[in-house]
Amino acid sequence: MKEDSSQKIDDMDKKILELLIEDGRLSYTDIGKTLGLSRVAVRSRVNQLIDCGVIERFTAVVNSEKVGKQVSAFFEVDCEPKSLVEVAENLANNPYVASCYQMTGPSTLHMHVLVKDFKELESFINTELYALDGITRVESHTLLRRFKSRSGLKL
Repeated sequence: MKEDSSQKIDDMDKKILELLIEDGRLSYTDIGKTLGLSRVAVRSRVNQLIDCGVIERFTAVVNSEKVGKQVSAFFEVDCEPKSLVEVAENLANNPYVASCYQMTGPSTLHMHVLVKDFKELESFINTELYALDGITRVESHTLLRRFKSRSGLKL
């Protein structure tokens, strides 16, 4: 594989990735049987995909509601430009924050928060979010129903 910012992957790599996206616990042997490769060949390809950064990590997808996180909220947080990185780092380290991204716009962060109930959401907003210096505006939206949630990139 070529080392650059976007990796060149062949059709077999794509097939391996699609199988791992669907089920990250598949064994190299099972992947090999599906694709007509040896276990060693699959392991070698997966290790290359890991080494070049195509595969960042293997993880479990947890249903937040099943572990007591009943409220899912999305925030747009506008910051003073000089405070953006500090605010983002503080939020990224907060245990309630599931994801945090810098977005286009006026120094905007997009954030997903998971909490057990609305009381905990109110506490997060009032004592943790509003306490951060450099925030100029906060807009929040609470999830009512999920129609699609995807983990992993579809190739």
